[in-house]
Amino acid sequence: MKTITTGDEIHNSSNDNNVYLFPKMLDHYQIQLTRMLESEQYSEAKRLLRFLLQCKGEDVRHYEEWGSLLTWLDMAFPDLAADAYGEADSGGKDNDSEADETALREQMLNPSGQDEAYIKQVLYIMEHHPMLDQQLLALERAAYIQSPEVDTAIVDWLTTARDLHPLLQFKALQCLRRREMSGTLELDRMGERVQFDIETTPLAMDDFPQPIGRILERVEQVTEADDPTLPHFARELWKESLQFLYGSSAYAWMLREDDDTVDCWAAALHLTLLLTVYGSANDDDIRDMYGITDSLRFRYEQACRALRQVAVLQRAEGDDPQP
Repeated sequence: MKTITTGDEIHNSSNDNNVYLFPKMLDHYQIQLTRMLESEQYSEAKRLLRFLLQCKGEDVRHYEEWGSLLTWLDMAFPDLAADAYGEADSGGKDNDSEADETALREQMLNPSGQDEAYIKQVLYIMEHHPMLDQQLLALERAAYIQSPEVDTAIVDWLTTARDLHPLLQFKALQCLRRREMSGTLELDRMGERVQFDIETTPLAMDDFPQPIGRILERVEQVTEADDPTLPHFARELWKESLQFLYGSSAYAWMLREDDDTVDCWAAALHLTLLLTVYGSANDDDIRDMYGITDSLRFRYEQACRALRQVAVLQRAEGDDPQP
């Protein structure tokens, strides 16, 4: 059976000897691995590599590359215990390992020597680096800098820079919230002028309003019958989409409490999920599953269009450096 999984499910699938990757999923995981290494998420990178090494049917050179990289990570970071990857029997050990990784990551992002040169370097990378991943990493570092000039620099950059990537905008808002800023910012986002309250910026999926969770739950209930791993990838896809659409008119529409809105967005997410994983989907079947009648057809297609826009921006993110 061909199965897919995300970082949250890797340790559960790693004991399955019949796991195959769909072609698009291999590309997805390779990109994820690169981002983990660039952002110094070494524990997650190890976990992903162990999962990939147990998948079947890939090119031999891929296994050689993954094995060599895992060996290097094990040698370079031996303190990141194997317990974090589902190899321990004790949940307590898992928690200890996660705490150790969190502490190590914070130490890397928050060095003791935060002199003026370091602050200027972080802000320069945030504003000018041609690679989006490096800008995102600079924002993570900026959250730990104890200097009021950083607040001003991020706000000025957000409000004056042209054509900022929507993911970069969202992460910058999160950075400001972590720095305990408050107040409102007005930004050009996804072709709209949007006002944001900094202190309500979601830092995790649980921070989003309840209707956002209802949409995901609807998809999880429907997809689980077809493939028990699909709900996990649906969560990852939904999380990524929300980071792009947050604050937009499409996002405001998601927040409506009515069942029709939940059904339209859930059907659109399900369609996008199948297109991402399998490369094809039956639109008629999906509309039937979610009760998308003719009266809801236009709203459903609007939701599909919004998620397609996110997919286009993500492809552009992978193909081209930031100007």
